[in-house]
Amino acid sequence: MAKCFSFAATCDRWFRFSFSRAGLKPTTTDLGDGTVMHCWVPKAYEPNKPNLLLLHGLGANAMWQWNEFISPFVARFNVYVPDLLFFGNSYTARPERTELFQAQCVAGVLEAQGVWKTNVVGISYGGFVAYSLAAQFPEMVEKLVLCCAGVCMEEKDMEDGEDRGRGLEFSVTADAREDEGDVQGCLSQASEENAHLHCAGLYQFDYQVMWKEHLQERTGLVYALYKDRKMSDLPTITQPALIIWGEYDKVFPLELGHRLKRHLDEDGRLVVIKDCGHAINKEKPKEMYKHIEAFLIDPLLTPKKENQTSGEKVD
Repeated sequence: MAKCFSFAATCDRWFRFSFSRAGLKPTTTDLGDGTVMHCWVPKAYEPNKPNLLLLHGLGANAMWQWNEFISPFVARFNVYVPDLLFFGNSYTARPERTELFQAQCVAGVLEAQGVWKTNVVGISYGGFVAYSLAAQFPEMVEKLVLCCAGVCMEEKDMEDGEDRGRGLEFSVTADAREDEGDVQGCLSQASEENAHLHCAGLYQFDYQVMWKEHLQERTGLVYALYKDRKMSDLPTITQPALIIWGEYDKVFPLELGHRLKRHLDEDGRLVVIKDCGHAINKEKPKEMYKHIEAFLIDPLLTPKKENQTSGEKVD
C-alpha cells in the first residue's frame, strides 16, 4: 500500500512540475452551494493566442490524462485544464451528477477566468461534458473535438450486442471490484495495445484512486450518462466538430462514432485511428495531437469546407 501511494505521489509531483514548467498554474474557483472547481490556467494570458479547454475522462485527474499534450498545446493556445467534479481537487455538495451540471460548472470556471470564447477538446467522459457545454453555451464554444465520446449512446445500447456498452458497464459496476485484478480487466477494455497500461504500479494506483476515491459519486456520474438516454433527446450543435475514434474501441464502439457523424451531418468530421482502442491519448498520442492541432489551427479543415463523402478518414 505504501509503495502504491509513493508511486502515485511521485507521479503527481512530476505532473505538477510539468504543468508548471509549461506555463500553467493551479487555481480554485468557489461556485457556491458547496461546489469547488480546481483548474490549471495560464500564468500569463496571451491575447494573440486562441483559447483551449481540455476535459479529461474517467481517470485520476486532469494531469494524468493530459500531461503528454500540455507543452505543445501551451505553445499554440491559452490552455485551461479543469478537474471535473469528483476528480482531483474538484467536488460538490449538490446532488446533481449529469454532464449538464458538469458543463455548467466548467462554464462558471471559464467565466471566472474571463474566458468567453474557447476551443474545447473532450476525451471519453470529458467529451460528454464538452458536447453539453457546446449545446448549453453555444456562444462560448468555437470549435469542438470529441475523442471516443459515446454521446450518441442510448440506454438500450447497454443491452444490445455482445460488446456494445461493455466497457461502460465495467465502470458502472466499479463498486463490485474487490482487487486490482478486476481493475486490470476493466482497463484492458480501454486499450487495444495494452503496453501503456500494463504497469503494476499504475494498476495499483488506479485501484486506490480511480476506483476507491469518491466511488459512490463517480458511479453516479456513469449511471447518469446512460439512464433514460435517447438519441431523440440529444441536442443539436452548430459548431465545427472533429470526432476522433479508435478503430477497436471496446468501451464506446466505433459504430457510435459513425452515429455521431450522421447526427452532426456536415458540421462534423470523423477520423478513425487504426490499430487503436479507447485510450487513444495513451496508445496514439502523436496521431491524436496531429489531428487536433490541424483542425483547430487550419481554417481549411473545418467540416463544411471539406470535400468528403463518408466523413471518415483512416490514418
